[in-house]
Amino acid sequence: MPRYRKLPVEIEAFQMPTVNSEADVSFPAWFEVAKKQGTVFDETDPNNLKAVWYVRTLEGVMKINDGDYVIQGVKGEIYPCKPDIFEATYELIEEN
Repeated sequence: MPRYRKLPVEIEAFQMPTVNSEADVSFPAWFEVAKKQGTVFDETDPNNLKAVWYVRTLEGVMKINDGDYVIQGVKGEIYPCKPDIFEATYELIEEN
């Protein structure tokens, strides 16, 4: 059976913090643009008044959980990724 290796690609990503206030969070510019376009949006959880983030993807709307990495892919697509999968798949090449 043929075997394949994932091509090396560079992406931009950040880890969604676990905070109670958006005011404490500094999002990258591409995330801010996606917010303005409605690709990512938040709803306030009425139980604790914390923002819950979502992203519209080709597979449907996905929830971005605290601690998830939020990735901007090679074609500008945005999607969440669980920390263990992210750390097994990506390595840091440059920190801003």
